[in-house]
Amino acid sequence: MNPHAKLISSLSLLLGTTITISSNHWMMAWTGLEINTLAIIPLISKSHHPRAIEAAIKYFLVQATASALVLFSSMINAWTTGQWDITQLSHPTASILLTTAMAMKLGLVPFHFWYPEVLQGSPLTTALLLSTMMKFPPITILFLTSNSLNPTLLTLMAISSAALGGWMGLNQTQTRKILAFSSISHLGWMSIILIHSPKLTLLTFYLYSLMTATVFLTLNTLKALKLSTLMTSWTKMPVLNATMMLTLLSLAGLPPFTGFLPKWLIIQELAKQEMTPAATIMAMLSLLSLFFYLRLAYHSSITLPPNTTNYMKQWYTNKSAHAQVAILTSMSILLLPLSPMILTSI
Repeated sequence: MNPHAKLISSLSLLLGTTITISSNHWMMAWTGLEINTLAIIPLISKSHHPRAIEAAIKYFLVQATASALVLFSSMINAWTTGQWDITQLSHPTASILLTTAMAMKLGLVPFHFWYPEVLQGSPLTTALLLSTMMKFPPITILFLTSNSLNPTLLTLMAISSAALGGWMGLNQTQTRKILAFSSISHLGWMSIILIHSPKLTLLTFYLYSLMTATVFLTLNTLKALKLSTLMTSWTKMPVLNATMMLTLLSLAGLPPFTGFLPKWLIIQELAKQEMTPAATIMAMLSLLSLFFYLRLAYHSSITLPPNTTNYMKQWYTNKSAHAQVAILTSMSILLLPLSPMILTSI
């Protein structure tokens, strides 16, 4: 890809995200979402492979539909209340339309069909952007309108996302698709707590982004796109494989690691809100996700292929990438003891 085109796309991504998260007016938020959509399309289709072109077209069609629904929702609200302020969303039809639009942009069930396909057709670095940065503006809009959203609809979407994300990830062999279903499952956890504690949704998103970025950058360093490649990647960088296993267990939400913090707080908050059945269902459904994270960890670090591969060790590698992965891995694994400080800051 042309460096100038890549620079323009990257700057446009930053601009679009900044406009959306800092705007109070619906039109400005919509403009930021559109800039984001148009900026990521060249990054998805940069390999010129038919699968990448297909992914870019699918992404464009879904995002264009969602943007039209955002406009429709804001216009209904402005027509009935005379308000273009994002926080003044009071019309019930506008609220349901906005929830639908944001669910399409994020990939929440039942609007999740495009997401695994688009991630599978994108390069690993673009898939990382799609899983983290591109989800930030829609989550910000949901955060700003959290007082006006329909709790029943969001809870249903959240439980469905956690169930489907865990269930569909079980039989996948492609790492990008596994991480796509992992993302859908995590979005369920973010959505269920959105109305009761919006700040907790943001904290969950930040920690999810941190851990997902670590996994994607590790896979990019190992050049592992499927489980069979991951099985033999230990010969390249054994230490990186071992740390990836810990990061995956953190992403699954196991206690000694960072990923346990958001799940613990969400279950605690749901219990306070007398939503114990929902908390129990979410906790049970997280076991499905735990299975495929353990499967990834097993393939990367625990199992060894029948014959060791004659692969020459990479002495000359990208040292800056290693520094990024090292810092992110440390944060993905070791932030749980700092949870009191994190909680006082939100």
